[in-house]
Amino acid sequence: MGRKLTMLLLLLVQHFGNCEGNQRQHHISPLQFTDVQYNATVYENSAAKTYVEQPVKMGIYLANPLWDVRYKIISGDNENLFKAEEYILGNFCFLRIRTKGGNTAILNREVKDHYMLTIKAVEKNTNVEARTKVWVQILDTNDLRPLFSPTSYSVSLPENTAIRTSIAKVSATDADIGTNGEFYYSFKERTDTFAIHPTSGAVVLTGRLDYTETKLYEMEILAVDRGMKLYGSSGISSMARLTVHVEQANEYAPVITAVVLTPSELDKDPTYAIVTVEDGDQGSNGEIASLSIVAGDPLQQFKTVRSVPGGKEYKIKAVSHIDWESQPFGYNLTLQAKDKGNPSQFSSVKVIHIISPLFKSGPVRFEKDMYRAEISEFAPPDTPVIIVKALPSYSQLKYVLKNAPGKVRFNLNTHTGLISTLEPIKAQYAPHFELEVMTSDRKASAKVLIKVKAMNSNPPEFIQTSYKASFDENMPVGTSVISVSAVDLDEGENGYVTYSIANLNPLPFVINHFNGIISTSEEMDYELMPRVYNLRIRASDWGTPYRREVEVPVTIILNNLNDNIPLFEKINCEGTIPRDLGVGEQITTVSAIDADELQLVRYQIETGNELELFTLNPNSGVLSLKQPLVSGIGAKVSFHSLRITATDGENFAVPLYINLTVAASRKPVNLQCEETGVAKMLAETLLQANKLHNHGEVEDAFFDTHSMNLHAPQFRSTLSTSIEVKEDLPVGSSIILMNATDLDFGFNGKLVYAISGGNNDSSFMVDLETGMLKILSPLDREVKDKYTLNITVYDLGIPQKSDWHLLDINILDANDNRPEFLQDSYFVEVSENKELNSEIIQIEATDKDLGPNGEVKYSLLTDTDMFTIDSETGVVKVVGVLDREIQHVHFLKIEARDQPKEEPQLFSTVLLKVSLEDVNDNPPKFIPSNYYVKVREDLPEGTIVTWLEAYDPDVGQSSQVRYSLLDTGDGTFDVDKLSGAVRIVQRLDFERRQIYNLTVRAKDKGRPISLSSTCYVEVEVVDVNENLHPPRFSSFVDKGFVKEDVPIGSSVMTVTAYDEDKGRDGEIRYSIRDGSGIGIFRIDEEKGVIETADRLDRETASHYWLTVYATDQGVVPLSSFIEIYIEVGDVNDNAPQTTEPVYYPEIMENSPKDVSVVQIEAFDPDSSSSEKLTYKITSGNPQGFFSINIKTGLITTTSRKLDREQQSEHILEVTITDNGIPAKSTITRVVVKVLDENDNKPLFLQKFYKIRLPEREKPERERSAKREPIYRVIAADKDEGPNAEISYSIEDGDEHGKFFIEPKTGVVSSKKFSGAGEYDILSIKAVDNGRPQRSSTIRLHVEWISKPTPSADPISFEETFFSFTVMESDPVAHMIGVITVEPLGTPLWFDITGGNYDSRFDVDKGTGTVIVARPLDAEQKSNYNLTVEATDGTRSISTQVYIKVIDTNDHRPQFSTSKYEVIIPEDIMPETEILQVSATDRDEKNKLIYTMQSSIDPISLKKFRLDPGTGSLYTSETLDHEAIHQHILTVMVRDQDVPVKRNFARIVINVSDTNDHAPWFTSSSYEGRVYESAAVGSAVLQVTALDKDKGKNAEIVYSIESALENEVIHFSTKEQQYGQQASPVPDLPVFLFSYMEDYW
Repeated sequence: MGRKLTMLLLLLVQHFGNCEGNQRQHHISPLQFTDVQYNATVYENSAAKTYVEQPVKMGIYLANPLWDVRYKIISGDNENLFKAEEYILGNFCFLRIRTKGGNTAILNREVKDHYMLTIKAVEKNTNVEARTKVWVQILDTNDLRPLFSPTSYSVSLPENTAIRTSIAKVSATDADIGTNGEFYYSFKERTDTFAIHPTSGAVVLTGRLDYTETKLYEMEILAVDRGMKLYGSSGISSMARLTVHVEQANEYAPVITAVVLTPSELDKDPTYAIVTVEDGDQGSNGEIASLSIVAGDPLQQFKTVRSVPGGKEYKIKAVSHIDWESQPFGYNLTLQAKDKGNPSQFSSVKVIHIISPLFKSGPVRFEKDMYRAEISEFAPPDTPVIIVKALPSYSQLKYVLKNAPGKVRFNLNTHTGLISTLEPIKAQYAPHFELEVMTSDRKASAKVLIKVKAMNSNPPEFIQTSYKASFDENMPVGTSVISVSAVDLDEGENGYVTYSIANLNPLPFVINHFNGIISTSEEMDYELMPRVYNLRIRASDWGTPYRREVEVPVTIILNNLNDNIPLFEKINCEGTIPRDLGVGEQITTVSAIDADELQLVRYQIETGNELELFTLNPNSGVLSLKQPLVSGIGAKVSFHSLRITATDGENFAVPLYINLTVAASRKPVNLQCEETGVAKMLAETLLQANKLHNHGEVEDAFFDTHSMNLHAPQFRSTLSTSIEVKEDLPVGSSIILMNATDLDFGFNGKLVYAISGGNNDSSFMVDLETGMLKILSPLDREVKDKYTLNITVYDLGIPQKSDWHLLDINILDANDNRPEFLQDSYFVEVSENKELNSEIIQIEATDKDLGPNGEVKYSLLTDTDMFTIDSETGVVKVVGVLDREIQHVHFLKIEARDQPKEEPQLFSTVLLKVSLEDVNDNPPKFIPSNYYVKVREDLPEGTIVTWLEAYDPDVGQSSQVRYSLLDTGDGTFDVDKLSGAVRIVQRLDFERRQIYNLTVRAKDKGRPISLSSTCYVEVEVVDVNENLHPPRFSSFVDKGFVKEDVPIGSSVMTVTAYDEDKGRDGEIRYSIRDGSGIGIFRIDEEKGVIETADRLDRETASHYWLTVYATDQGVVPLSSFIEIYIEVGDVNDNAPQTTEPVYYPEIMENSPKDVSVVQIEAFDPDSSSSEKLTYKITSGNPQGFFSINIKTGLITTTSRKLDREQQSEHILEVTITDNGIPAKSTITRVVVKVLDENDNKPLFLQKFYKIRLPEREKPERERSAKREPIYRVIAADKDEGPNAEISYSIEDGDEHGKFFIEPKTGVVSSKKFSGAGEYDILSIKAVDNGRPQRSSTIRLHVEWISKPTPSADPISFEETFFSFTVMESDPVAHMIGVITVEPLGTPLWFDITGGNYDSRFDVDKGTGTVIVARPLDAEQKSNYNLTVEATDGTRSISTQVYIKVIDTNDHRPQFSTSKYEVIIPEDIMPETEILQVSATDRDEKNKLIYTMQSSIDPISLKKFRLDPGTGSLYTSETLDHEAIHQHILTVMVRDQDVPVKRNFARIVINVSDTNDHAPWFTSSSYEGRVYESAAVGSAVLQVTALDKDKGKNAEIVYSIESALENEVIHFSTKEQQYGQQASPVPDLPVFLFSYMEDYW
């Protein structure tokens, strides 16, 4: 029944899986073959029901043990030859393919050698399908003979073909493959002239050919199947024919020798070379067909002419005129000769140099096609500019300037090529020059570009020699008066001009520095300032190294304007005049002064003279009587007020008033006026202006002397007139400072230097500015040993002045010439038996230097003890025994060195070639000294088993070797005397004889005595392979069983195979080569017993697969394999583990029975304990509030009601136990938080409140009254959160609205004005915020009393301040302390007036008792500073109350995360910090302690260490990824307070694999066998190495560290990358190879 339900569930899962697969395109079926394609083999002609063999197991791993898999061939078997079967073992369903029975069709490899089968697998329950392909390779059997294609071959060979040359290759094929397709080639009839390779068919020449003796060879070649030995068959063969045609040889190529001639210029048909051609052949092969010029003569100007018809001497002559101009160095002709042989031979090319009769050193070319130079404008005459040079340099070579346009400003030294200046050059006239320099023969030319470097050589020049301007006074400041302009012909800043006023005294003008505009800087007044200004304007350029300046006079005249009004000297006149004053008499004179000097002042009466009694002279200002005052109109008026003004024609003065009173009696005119002081002020101003005007006249006497060139430069009197200079002084070296001085300043004192004479070969130069004399070109004492130079110095003043100085320079000899040998090289030929101390040659060299510098000594640089040289004479002698065979030529490097006293020695070297003539003094020498070969016993007669090689270092006939056999091995072998080929001449038989020791002699043809030597050739006959049957297992699979944790080395099972062969071919060795258990198990290679090799853990791997091979010990080993399935039995070695380290469920108080609290989930890796765990609450549940399902781990409530107010948290310990023997268990902690329910109402601290308060007086303005607190009521609620949040309200007693209550704090305040005797009763309600709400009501009685009479004694607190402590867990209404006041007994009222943060405290109104008013939280605030006030109704005092809230342990430590995960490498060092867990505790004083609680694997607790203080996790031991790749720890943190609070977290440590395990071979030695004739790439043996690492670190690459000679064995390496770290080096096994050598 259970199986049916399981199958139904599987079908449903599959159905929904298919639905999901339809939705997701990339759904992967769980039914998968191990590979998409397999390779299998089966022999052709196999019997029915023969199973194919495959190198790997084919099939499907069963992910579900209930799967029922069937296999079927769906394509690729059109002939219906195969059948697919299934076989299930463990978790694998094998795919087996066999041949069908009862069919007429059989397998034939030659018809079809492979089949590609498509296999479908179907899971019967779910119809899930999978497919794979199987490539079935049909193996060969020997059923066919070899066939030649083609059957005839023909080759032609020249008679001089070298011995051992491969001349042809025959080819036969056998449709069989492998050993079955092997056959041997051989000649039907024996021949000593040729040999054939038995397997490749290559035909080799083993004897000399002679066209005169044999012109044609005809041979028959057999191809014989090897099967006659292996399988006892008749060895059917086939035959081919080989024809060899011998041709006469053209053996030698022509050899050219040539002698180059230098014909006379007068020769009309000159011969330029004599060429001789030799050829060592006889007959027509030795005749010369032609001598050709194959290169070097593109215009075909030369020809070869045979000196004598049919002769071997040729002359090189000209065809016509030769163009020597285009090839001044001559021609390099390449010659080649051709003989008349067939085929023709060509000589090596011979290059001869035909020398031009005109030029011996080639054409002249300038070093550069274009020279560039720069010259300063300051450069005086004879300043060097640049040196041009043409190469090669001839003594007759001269330089000339090509036609230069205009005036030539440069000089060219015709001998040295130095270009120098002829005169100073100005850039503004010609900024650059282009010269063309030619050689005197006009064969070469070069251009010279000279750039003139602009300097500050020109002063600015004003456009006018003087300037004059005028302007009006009173113009605004900044008015432009005149503009001056100057130009400078220089470029850049040298020509940039700025302006300035050069006058020493300040003037009321400024000039724009950049445009030269002169403008006013003050307001100009003609009357107060000078009328004429003489300015000196200076123009300066910005040049370097000094500025150039010039001045120009500028005259500026100030124009006068009518800008002043007339001013009266007297004003406000009053007086009397007699009435009888006569007409015309003067009364007074008015006077006005005008500072302008333009016009006269005129006067007039403006008002007061309407009766025309008075008259005023307009020019003089005299006021007189015009009509009488005693009669007429004048008699009627006694007072006159005249208003008089003055004007200059434009401006009017301020009016003057004259008040006249007419007196009755005759009195003189009496007139009083006020003085204005105008005349005095005007006089002082004019005097001051006059002084300023006179002060500027001093400027006229200034004379500019700074620009005059007054002094000429002078050389120092102490300057030497003669010096000595060594000829090897480098170019550019300083010699002497030609210092001169000039007393002038600026450019007048700036000096430049030049060599004006004595420097014809341009050897010296003087620095233009410093005067330092330097080397310009190399000195050579051997050419010139003395110079007299004329050094000239110039200043840059105008006019320019100069001075000169003669300097003698004596050139001292330096060791600058190395010795020169008389020949470029030396050659001498010496017999190798030359006597010791014999002179063979004399070497000679000369040196051009003087004295010791020219003295030459010789030495031998080559490290040799064969020769020596005389240091004085250069004679070379033989001092050691010579041996041509050791060294046939000696190259001696000889040095000639001069002998200077102080300077470095110079030397030259030359090569002496000493060639040794041969003497027959060496016997032939075998290489190697002895031979060892292996040959197959079935090789055909005539096969060459080895080639003998003897070397004679002599030359000529002394080096020609002949071979002979002194021992022929009973006539089985012989040797070819010329080629040294050792052949089989009789059939070999391994059973008859296995070893042959042959003695061979090699003898030269030396004269007069021939020399010889012998060697031994050991020939080992190798038996051919007869290993026909591989080992066989009785079944292709087997099964074993072993329990986990068994000791290493425990026996698991035994496998057995059998082999039908005899002897070594039937001896079997067992090995494990593949499978998941490789390295976990080992096998006894002889007995086949499989044992454990490593610790087993079923939880890691519940089973293993092994591929066990059985291999025989045949020459060519054969093997087969069996698949072993080993099941690992379970042992209870793991404790259960919960999914979480700690559980924190929540449950509402008063919950009913069977309410789910939390589901404990646990697992056990052991298979026996899986889903068989039991759960039990073992601690923390004494009252039975909770119960747990023993099977499922579900914790629920019981009938006992939870009451949060009694206990808000329950800490349960749950023990989980498995069903193992012995049982294992683990404990986990469950912290159940009880959630609050609003089941408590607020309760006031008292049943009712009564308070007596002093009366309150009514203020003058009732509206200004403030609410004053009178009392605080406090209620408490045992619930928490919103259920405990209390709000206060006045329900009754406040009909007039005079009372108020703070909803949150319960503080009652009042604006009521109560007199003594009044009484108020308030009904106050406290309501919580829960659902449903709960409330309580209380009455507050307030009695108003009269203010007490103040005490005579002042009131004061007993202490200056008060300090109290309180626990944060103390409840509301807890008394903290009492505020005491003196004197005692005085009625007082207390209030908290400040510092009561969030109204946490209250003070009793009458007693001063401080209590807790609201719950405290030390984490929120732990210190309070309250201000408490006490009053007796009249007087008030206050004090500070300090309250410290002490923290209680009310918070559990909290990890930063519930799960930590880290990845570390397994090679991490012990005591390395890998992780730090951290937890926080809101209780600030607590210090936390970390500990490790448990782990899945007990070993993990030993591998790590947790620092209890910091939470840092350290490794304590070395880790091993291969042993445990993941460690899961449960860590605990606890505080140190009471009660202790804990918390838990889980740490997952993933140990990553590193390359810490070296690969290890499954065996310490391996033995393999291989035929020497095996094809390249043939498998020899398989070695297996294992690595405990994982992934890429376990991917092994094989290589051969040390190999046999020629490295004929190679590994097939697995191309994979290593791990990131360096791979450990494995212990290397020993490989023993047996070679079955057939020949060569």
